[in-house]
Amino acid sequence: MKAIDAGVCAPQGFQAAGIRCGIKGGAGKRDLALIYSKAPCTSAALFTTNQVKAASVLVSRQHSDRGQIRGLIANSGNANACTGEAGIAAARRMAELAGAALCIPVEQVAVASTGVIGVPLPIQAIEGGMEALTRALRSDVRGHEDALEAIMTTDTRKKAGALEIEIAGLPIRLGGMVKGSGMIHPNMGTMLCFITTDVCISKELLEKALRSAVHRSFNRVSVDGDTSTNDMILVMANGEGHNPRIESPGPEYAVFAAALEGLCVSLARAVARDGEGATKLITVTLRGAADEASAEVLAKSVVSSNLVKAACFGADANWGRVLCALGYAGIAFDPRRVEVAFASAAGTVCLCKEGTALAFCEEEAKQILLEEEIEIIVNLGQGEAEAQVWGCDLSYEYVRINGDYRS
Repeated sequence: MKAIDAGVCAPQGFQAAGIRCGIKGGAGKRDLALIYSKAPCTSAALFTTNQVKAASVLVSRQHSDRGQIRGLIANSGNANACTGEAGIAAARRMAELAGAALCIPVEQVAVASTGVIGVPLPIQAIEGGMEALTRALRSDVRGHEDALEAIMTTDTRKKAGALEIEIAGLPIRLGGMVKGSGMIHPNMGTMLCFITTDVCISKELLEKALRSAVHRSFNRVSVDGDTSTNDMILVMANGEGHNPRIESPGPEYAVFAAALEGLCVSLARAVARDGEGATKLITVTLRGAADEASAEVLAKSVVSSNLVKAACFGADANWGRVLCALGYAGIAFDPRRVEVAFASAAGTVCLCKEGTALAFCEEEAKQILLEEEIEIIVNLGQGEAEAQVWGCDLSYEYVRINGDYRS
């Protein structure tokens, strides 16, 4: 794998744009994005598990069933969720507008929205911006950057990436962007993620690769324990890399699936690092479990613990909170065999062995936890399986952001 530039515009045949159409109040803030493939696509998508689903999710799920999405229109500043039949009509109108502008069937357009829940979507603003949005389509890094900016809400960092791999001797590219900062929790945490690729692959295998990649990336991220009404990840593959079509599991599929997972993990880590009010990225590495599923559940319990997150914010090596979070995860293990260590660029300190405290230097531990990226390493001593999950600390700023989010 080789990292490259241009995000969703890195693969052959894709264009992107982002403009300000007036959904957001602030002057100059882009709030409407478009991603488009010149060639027909094979597509795959996953959506929120929340029972309360935004209008964009309902419309996009219906369109994505055919696996032929080649256009995506997205807005920020308004979630278009809990807005009744008017919201559904607005989401459908967004798809119609994009379809007409791109000269493609409306069923080949996905819709995404993010922002405040329960407020009617000002569809007139989107209608008024479509001509400028279509005109702004570009196939370079500028198009990608503009579209990414247009889907951001409380995000403080731009989260994107692209890479190049080789399949059958041909260069194949993948590019992605993601927005997400709050209401993040496993099973799709609040986010919009759009991935483009010029690989030629069947719908069935693209869906398989996406599910596997999301399971080991976005479904292992937690910021604050909430999942949203609008979560969505979409992959569009237009085949412009001209590799022999991947139609069965094998070496070519394995290379592509690994690349997709690698891109998703990178984007998921970026989401965790940009958690609302976060000052630190927390990685929990759980080793020595009986199986990967158990390791994942236990690691998620630790990274989701508000007490663990608060201790990381305060650089307090309170390893007892880690054991406590393991203990209520619902997975059987022997506490007398557990080891806990904290690590960062400043070093590693082992705090607990065989379930009991070890002597350690508090000042050394504090310096380790003051770093922007820290790792909590747990070894259960019961097997060979392991899993890694990501989260962030819990700061005063998180409460400030969410205390007046609507304003």
